[in-house]
Amino acid sequence: MKPFSIASDIHWVGALHPDLRIFDIIMKTKNGSTYNSYLLNADKTLLIDTVKSKFTDLFLQNISQLMDLEKLDYIVVQHTEPDHSGSLIALLDKAPDAEILCSKSAVKFVKNTINRDAKITPVGDGSTIDLGGKTLEFLQTPFLHWPDTMMTYCHEDRLLFPCDVFANHFCDSRMFDDAITRDFAPDFELYFNIIFRPFKKNVQNALAKLGNFDVQMIAPSHGPIIRSSVHEVMTRYDQWSRPVPENSTPRCLVYYVSAHGNTEIMAKIITEALKQDNMDVELYDLTQISIDEQLDNIEACDAILVGSPTINNDAVKPVWELLTSLTTLNLKGKLAASFGSIGWSGESVKFIDERLKALKFKVPFEGVTCKLVPDEEELQSCRQLAHKVAETIKA
Repeated sequence: MKPFSIASDIHWVGALHPDLRIFDIIMKTKNGSTYNSYLLNADKTLLIDTVKSKFTDLFLQNISQLMDLEKLDYIVVQHTEPDHSGSLIALLDKAPDAEILCSKSAVKFVKNTINRDAKITPVGDGSTIDLGGKTLEFLQTPFLHWPDTMMTYCHEDRLLFPCDVFANHFCDSRMFDDAITRDFAPDFELYFNIIFRPFKKNVQNALAKLGNFDVQMIAPSHGPIIRSSVHEVMTRYDQWSRPVPENSTPRCLVYYVSAHGNTEIMAKIITEALKQDNMDVELYDLTQISIDEQLDNIEACDAILVGSPTINNDAVKPVWELLTSLTTLNLKGKLAASFGSIGWSGESVKFIDERLKALKFKVPFEGVTCKLVPDEEELQSCRQLAHKVAETIKA
């Protein structure tokens, strides 16, 4: 797609990727994506971010339609992930004298990306640059979603370049939110949940900084440019990133898979014991639910208990699908425990505990196992595990 103007002397020079279906291995992109780069062509010239390396030739052509690449003065690297910096080396080949502006924490990442000498200048909160009629101010927004991330604000146009914040993977050549007739709200929320959900506190910090700026347009790194729904998208981010309120009654979630009913027996005994201790408890068979629909539930709970039989010396696939899905949640300090029926080997409980600890759960109690069909002594161990969990939550 050819460059187009988004404001006076400011042009989009990025690339469309309509057939992209998976981003960063884990994120489905059924509507493709865009790699948004912006050229400010005032008395001095400045480029904000580059594009994925696959689109380097198109990207350089877009810039060349608007200026002589050799005369580029500045390159702002807001974030060094390859979808932002993939064309940086090729750009420096054409504009070797351009000065790179980035956050202090990004300097080493830029060096590791280009592997050559270049003029790199770190900028911090409140740093400004005057291009001659365009005054840019930089905002440090670490861990949104890398430690190197920053935003750029153009005062004259009241235009925010927020990097990945307020972005989404949605490709439409009309590019502006009020020109696109398709609904991209689901893609917008999905992007937040996968990219920014683990960093809610950092989102709130960034929104507090943005409260000092009169933002009238948002030009993110992916997806539509926001000019008619600025307040709406900022409000959504505020709502989605607010801390989860404490539960008036402690909530416990029990998830299990059962091949022949034995782990299910354990799950039900644990659930009954937790209820006896005045816990708010929900019991789920992992083969019968959508894990994605459980994420809010898990984020709001006080404890999670996970049960699996041991099959082929491992926990079963639905359990791993659950635990893998939790990487987007802030779980530090939540309580967790495991249980399961075993046969001649019993690795599942050990493996679940290891994964729960890696996810930053507190796992203070040894998981409970039973040999095939649980006897009364083994069921009592299940009750004891539940009581320990309840006591710890109350304490």
